[in-house]
Amino acid sequence: MVRVRLSRGGGKKRPYYHIVVVDQKAKRDGKCIERIGSYDPSLESEKRISLKHDRLEHWVNLGAQMSDRVRLLQKYSLDPNNLEKRQKIKSALLDKIKHKKLKDKEAEAAPAEETTAEAAPAEETTAEAAPAEETTAEAAPAEETTAEAETSEKNKT
Repeated sequence: MVRVRLSRGGGKKRPYYHIVVVDQKAKRDGKCIERIGSYDPSLESEKRISLKHDRLEHWVNLGAQMSDRVRLLQKYSLDPNNLEKRQKIKSALLDKIKHKKLKDKEAEAAPAEETTAEAAPAEETTAEAAPAEETTAEAAPAEETTAEAETSEKNKT
């Protein structure tokens, strides 16, 4: 049985597909009967999909089965407004992503303001506790000096 499907080419992370007519049992990138088009997913122009529609119809009339991807590519290549539709969809998705990022930033900013407001009273309480510690520290050396004075008096006698 004969099929119309994609054959991958191109480099690493730069795919390029040929639309080919092959035997059903042939390898994906193996020998083809006929090359009837190409598909470059990285392009955003009219050259993205090139397909010989007359040859495709010829092979389908002879009994070739199209893969799902080839069927979609055929549909998109026949639609003259396909490029405009794709760009509208893409811009809508980009706007949605930007809107979501702004919401996330606002959500992060709101808790940050609350934590700074909570941190300010905590700093004041530590400032109040610090002078109390200083007074106890001042009292301790005074006690040490009196203890030293007493021991020195005992030594004199």
